[in-house]
Amino acid sequence: MSILVAARNEAATIERCLASLAELNYPVDKLEILIGDDASTDETSAVVQRFIKDQPHFQLLPIRHRLGTARGKGNVLAHLCRAATTDYFLLTDADMALSPDWVQTMVAAAPAGVGIVTGITTADGSLFGRLQGLDWLFGLNLIRLLTDCGLPITAVGNNMLVTRAAYESSGGYEALAFSITEDLQLFQQVVAQGWRCQNIIDPRVLGISAPQPTLGHLLRQRKRWMKGASRLPWQLGALFSFYGMFYTVLGWPNLLPLSTIGMLYAGKVLCQSLFLTITLRQAGHRERLGVLLLYDGYLLLMSLAVLAYTVWPGNIEWKARRYDWVEG
Repeated sequence: MSILVAARNEAATIERCLASLAELNYPVDKLEILIGDDASTDETSAVVQRFIKDQPHFQLLPIRHRLGTARGKGNVLAHLCRAATTDYFLLTDADMALSPDWVQTMVAAAPAGVGIVTGITTADGSLFGRLQGLDWLFGLNLIRLLTDCGLPITAVGNNMLVTRAAYESSGGYEALAFSITEDLQLFQQVVAQGWRCQNIIDPRVLGISAPQPTLGHLLRQRKRWMKGASRLPWQLGALFSFYGMFYTVLGWPNLLPLSTIGMLYAGKVLCQSLFLTITLRQAGHRERLGVLLLYDGYLLLMSLAVLAYTVWPGNIEWKARRYDWVEG
């Protein structure tokens, strides 16, 4: 099995990721863990070199040139996929910590005909981080439900498996048009080639992401995601529109009696909290009721902030690089 980690300026978080990969319940002689250093300007390379010393199944690959049309993270993954020697590529980010049974559980979810698998992710830390974690859980379970209904939406590249056959059928990142959301780009090409996808929620594939430390960092991350969201199926856009319409109706002056507004809002929070409670149980994770109840206010405020930040003129900035808003 090949585990691929793209890293740029991750000195503060990557050791946590590597430590979780070193504790995987999988035979070391059947694992290769490839870390691609994408011209980091911090101590990422030094941190990795110290950690992987005397661990031959870990390899650090400096990435200094582009392959084909690939750029940024997609370019790093293109290099790592070329260097990988097995039939399964398991992708994660340098700020993730994975469950010990991650590898075998992801592979078991990819029988013949399945080309891509997405696991479940949350975040931890402060209250701000835990609310981000609920956002991960809510969104990924929604994507899973739509996928199970025959509406494949996307894969998420911080907790993902793609088979070599599926990856090569897409032409690889070096043959794809550049996208700031490289996981969605690959997913769409793999599905277009006739491969099935799986989105799974299981404690054995739960990944814990380091949360974005500040509102500014989170807004820059979400602006990048919003670029990819413009290419998602219309059904997901319809759900987002329904969410916006709900608050428009509730907030419209004199449209509804105050008692009706209160009942509708309470019903929404109750259903949303129940959905998150079920998701948390499926993922083998826990959260306090108070945090679940705070989530709706967080979701509303973040939705407004992300929308405003996304439409504000300017390039996308990520990992100390700037990308044009128009992809190509």
